[in-house]
Amino acid sequence: MLDTDFGTRNKRGDWVPHKPYKYAPVFIWPARPLAFLKWLLWYPGYFLPWNLLYAFIVLGMWLYLTPNMQTMKMISADWVGFLLVRNAALTVIWCGGFHFTLYIKRVQDRNFKYNGKWPDDRNDAFLFGNQLVDNLIWTFVFGIPIWTAFEVTALYLYANELVPYLDPRQHPIWFVGIWMLIPLYRELHFYLIHRLIHWPPLYRTVHKVHHNSVNPTPWTGLAMHPVEQLLYFSGVVLYWVIPAHPIYSVFHLAHCMLASTPGHVGFDKVVVGEDSAIDMPGYDHYLHHKWFECNYSDGVVPYDKWFGTFHDGSPESEKRMLERFKRKTAKKSKV
Repeated sequence: MLDTDFGTRNKRGDWVPHKPYKYAPVFIWPARPLAFLKWLLWYPGYFLPWNLLYAFIVLGMWLYLTPNMQTMKMISADWVGFLLVRNAALTVIWCGGFHFTLYIKRVQDRNFKYNGKWPDDRNDAFLFGNQLVDNLIWTFVFGIPIWTAFEVTALYLYANELVPYLDPRQHPIWFVGIWMLIPLYRELHFYLIHRLIHWPPLYRTVHKVHHNSVNPTPWTGLAMHPVEQLLYFSGVVLYWVIPAHPIYSVFHLAHCMLASTPGHVGFDKVVVGEDSAIDMPGYDHYLHHKWFECNYSDGVVPYDKWFGTFHDGSPESEKRMLERFKRKTAKKSKV
């Protein structure tokens, strides 16, 4: 399978798919119920392949790699350290698997790669002048410990019955229904904090760390300033206020890492055979890394369309975006 069947490359070697990016058939009128059901239940859609895969991964973590509630009533180095190692190992397997396949072995070379160049190994914008080293440091020194700290807090609160609890045996429909909606809540939270950290003072001091990776890789997802990581994982606090189950906190936090990887992988598709490939859900976010001031949301709800910052990858969208930049610059010059 070749990318030339699905897109074109410009003079710089950057690949652009033939089909512009589209939101899911949810917030549209007139409604398209059959298209909505297909998106909801079939591939590629809301559940398949990614959210269902993430749910099974987290279910395995919960059943086999999470201490029991009795153990977590007291904070101890044993179980806290175990969760830290568990989360680090999951990150190595998940992000490392994508990176090894696509960027070290380069099994499909630049086939379906948005940016025609490989990441720059020598760039003063990164720690030690190396994007991979930079991304690994932000991920492992700050990102995974912050993720684990939120998880430890959540599990300790539930173990000691300090937060409202939703019993799945008494409310099975609510239990499953809320779990299904967590990716949508994550999307809203991400959009809000993402707009916040693009406020110039926060962008310069915080978010710029993440945007240094103009040519993102699987390790870019959690490569953030600690302040941004605190904001990024903070959505989990909602489950400590409303009646919820501790697996929601585990799922939300793991989803932050798992979902960020395909979104930053840098490829539109991962080829798995001569005539088949897995779609990567990251074109809109790649455009955000390329242009900075578009596509702040990432997923189902068309926040960017509603607020005028949507870019679907087409020349028309680029023209509208450049016109918006000119108006913004002109407005600043008058102040």
